[in-house]
Amino acid sequence: MHLLLITPPLTQINTAYPATEQLTGYLRKTGIECDQMDLGIELIDKILTHDSIAQIFDAAEGVHVSGKKAINIRIILSNKDFYTKWVEPVKRFLQGHDNTFAQLFANTSFWANQKRLPNPEELEWDYGTSGTYNRAQYLCTLFIEDIGNVIQQCISPHFEMVRYAEKLCRSLSDFAPLDEELAKAPNLIDQWMLQLLEQKIAATKPTHIGLSIPFPGNLYGGLRCAQYIKQKYPEIHITMGGGYVSTELRQLTDTRIFNYVDTITFDDGELPLERLLTDGELIRTMRLGNDGNIERINIDSNENIAFADWGTPCLDGIHTELYLDTADTANPMQQLWSNGHWNKMMLAHGCYWAKCTFCDTTLDYICRYDHAPASIIADRMEGIIKQTGISGFHFVDEAAPPATLRSLSEEILKRKMTVSYWTNIRFESAYNNELCFLMAQSGCIAVSGGIEVASERVLKLINKGISVKSVRETLRNFANNGIMVHAYLMYGFPSQTEKELYESLDTVRQFFEEGLIQSAFWHRYAMTCHSISGQNPQQFGAKHVPQQAGTFANNEIPFTCNGSPDWSRFERGLNLATFNYMRGAGFDVPVKQWFR
Repeated sequence: MHLLLITPPLTQINTAYPATEQLTGYLRKTGIECDQMDLGIELIDKILTHDSIAQIFDAAEGVHVSGKKAINIRIILSNKDFYTKWVEPVKRFLQGHDNTFAQLFANTSFWANQKRLPNPEELEWDYGTSGTYNRAQYLCTLFIEDIGNVIQQCISPHFEMVRYAEKLCRSLSDFAPLDEELAKAPNLIDQWMLQLLEQKIAATKPTHIGLSIPFPGNLYGGLRCAQYIKQKYPEIHITMGGGYVSTELRQLTDTRIFNYVDTITFDDGELPLERLLTDGELIRTMRLGNDGNIERINIDSNENIAFADWGTPCLDGIHTELYLDTADTANPMQQLWSNGHWNKMMLAHGCYWAKCTFCDTTLDYICRYDHAPASIIADRMEGIIKQTGISGFHFVDEAAPPATLRSLSEEILKRKMTVSYWTNIRFESAYNNELCFLMAQSGCIAVSGGIEVASERVLKLINKGISVKSVRETLRNFANNGIMVHAYLMYGFPSQTEKELYESLDTVRQFFEEGLIQSAFWHRYAMTCHSISGQNPQQFGAKHVPQQAGTFANNEIPFTCNGSPDWSRFERGLNLATFNYMRGAGFDVPVKQWFR
């Protein structure tokens, strides 16, 4: 048995999504032949070539584009020679292979699409007069986005540089729209994707292919690949798993998905894949039975490989040299998501708190907490550094345990490792000044976490286990030790009032003004079927809007709450206020004024 694991287009283009790396590391440790590829970054690398851009522009000629983007598309197309000439140097620069272009690319007069560029005042505000490299990164990112816009408007309407058909696949309760899209002939981008897939299959000759689908923006690409494999290699077994699958497809009843894949696995994939490949007893697996109905095989099994036994992630087959460092914002904290190749790994499995009422705490990846000694984590880090030559880490835990961060920091310092890292946490009182100092000394540069509603009553209602006062103290400890902070914020939780929203925004304003946080983002609350608030809405003064369950994806639940304001009218004001706060402006503006 020989497995090929694929992350289909598209995820981040600056670093690999870690699922296949972890699975490859574990399966190879057990003796199973396993290869992997990030098809997304290989596709982006293929697109960003002279010949491909020439084909894209030729295919776009004569395509009618209407609406607000029409003028910009015409400007881009009229500069075909510029884009074809400079696409590969821009790509090499963003990949870090040729930094000599920084001075040239930082000059706004160099770029052909002047209409797309920010005004000089905005550039100077963001980058000053000396931030040549970051300024060049930003302008090169706009260049890449121009190419993405041409593809979207003229070649493939579902294409975006970091996701593919996400809008089509998000909240896809009925499989029909995706099925109909896949019935169409592959577009130019799809054809290139399938050519790369064919090359990998020819090189590795797998008996099984596993598609990792972490997000809605991977589903179309994954099923387009599966469709091709079914047609050309019907003997290859195709299985599908990942975060999107485990969250959205647990109640699946539509059998049409099995025209594309043979099996679907849920939750941690190590053991389900191992059993599938060794003819063992299947667990957490769906397939189509001989009677034409979906079989759910040991779907509720809690049998898993202990986190300590996962082994070191394996990056063999992941082309780290292809990833691009993009910069669509000057905010140093937000740049961490798109700038730099971070080795992604977990400090523990699940969330040690797992009590927040808005969170999907009934799902395995959150509710089942399992950890390993710091020595094992440090061993894995050293193993990854040896493979990649990169010493920066993004710990992708739901919430990194403070006890683990303490022991890991001590282990890093004990081993004299030179690393930098950032992670997601809970802003709890365990992060005292001494722990924050220890983390900073070991290489921690930033943390992100949920302040959520920043209102005492609603914080208690969502069972966050923190208070505004304790959050302020924790944030100050991070600030005192030079650790940047990104805050996740939420509005629209059942029973939240307009007054409490204003209070929340004012608290956020204070945090920015005091230098306690560097960036933030507001999310509107969504009720999901896997959360406590979704399963017991009456406990929070809400009720479900009756609707028939979807036959394909099910997650978000429509609901009503008596007395709630129209939350949609607050989105623009919240984002505008936060945008200004991140730039050090607008602190003297009364919070209500942002919503006028």
